[in-house]
Amino acid sequence: MVTAMMRRRGGALVVLVAGLLLLAACGSSSGAKGSTLGVDDFATLVATDGVVVLDVRTPAEFDSGHLAGAVNIDVEQPDFGTTIADLDTSATYAVYCRSGNRSSVATAAMKDAGFTHVQDLKGGITAWAQAGQPVVTG
Repeated sequence: MVTAMMRRRGGALVVLVAGLLLLAACGSSSGAKGSTLGVDDFATLVATDGVVVLDVRTPAEFDSGHLAGAVNIDVEQPDFGTTIADLDTSATYAVYCRSGNRSSVATAAMKDAGFTHVQDLKGGITAWAQAGQPVVTG
């Protein structure tokens, strides 16, 4: 009887933890501080005056093709946190990488560092280019 009760409580705990994790994951992608945008919404954002377009891929990837006016800060470099600490935390940032994985890491780090307006490109520059949006090289 005690074992059955412990199993029920353990199962309830697992469900509770899973629910909390799901809520936390949903909140991180749609919270007030930032979100993930599709190509069309991201294009509108980057066309807005004052928005900082941030490419978080490697310099070689950046040189092979990037959004016009983008600033390159490689999220995989050990000094990423130090580099973003020099940026204006109240500015609006449009962040992207190749597919969306590294940009999600970058936007999470930026939010943790106190940035208030951070948007992530869903599908990265791959989705951007596939949608026929312009990419510049050099």
